[in-house]
Amino acid sequence: MAAPRHRRRGFSRRIQYGLFAGYVIAVAGTVVAAAMLLLAHFDPRSFATVRGMAIDFGAGLTGIARIGVRGAAEASAEIDAYFDAAAQNRRLTQELAIERHQAITARALILENARLKKLAGVVEHLPKPLLSARIIGSSISGQRRFATLAAGRIDGIAPGMPVRSPEGLIGRVFETGQFAARVLLLTDGDSAVPVRITRNGVAGLITGRGDGGVEIRGLNVGGQPFRRGDLAVTSGTGGIYAPNIPVAVITAVHGDRASAAPLADPATIDFGAVYPIYLPPAEDRPTQPKP
Repeated sequence: MAAPRHRRRGFSRRIQYGLFAGYVIAVAGTVVAAAMLLLAHFDPRSFATVRGMAIDFGAGLTGIARIGVRGAAEASAEIDAYFDAAAQNRRLTQELAIERHQAITARALILENARLKKLAGVVEHLPKPLLSARIIGSSISGQRRFATLAAGRIDGIAPGMPVRSPEGLIGRVFETGQFAARVLLLTDGDSAVPVRITRNGVAGLITGRGDGGVEIRGLNVGGQPFRRGDLAVTSGTGGIYAPNIPVAVITAVHGDRASAAPLADPATIDFGAVYPIYLPPAEDRPTQPKP
């Protein structure tokens, strides 16, 4: 018996099942999005719990993906090192000699600095970090800049806590899940950090540009308080960030404003130290006027 010349479209059951599955996924996504909007409007507390669960789930996926990418990069580096072992050995020997010399010089400077501080009666009180946690990923959306930290409420992390690395300030905790937290990076458009310039003590405010850089604005109107290469550190004004945390280096000056590059790059940092929210000493806090 001859096959019919004209088969109706959609004859293949595989195609029909694929179309049906696509419709089901689209409808389910629409229903879930509508439910989230209603939950955010009528029950913000439950919506915050759902967001925390999403942070924890996303942190797990991000961590797995980062491990895979890092493993591939390490394998590639090992292959390159195998074929370039002789040149690498010579380079490492030279670098070791240079670093040994720098370590000796740094040790001498530390001893001299300690001696001078003792003579001047200077005592430093550095806050202790709450904990150190792995940075398992970062995200970019418009002008928003976030990183994901592998520690959450169960570890004592709370919104507002500063996060830094040995290089400098990374940002502050924005929101937390049970096992992970989102960190608002220094370069985010909504980030603002009071700072001072180490060279002259000029107070300023660092704000994120949302493009990977930051801008420093002097708090005193007029003049040109900034120079290229100036180091900005936290001033401690207003609390949250303890004083003297390195933040950024000025790269270009525009009158009483300047562009700067953050010292800490989350893309190259594996761990971040979380600190308690800094409270300035009682004598430094503004007093309430008497009635």
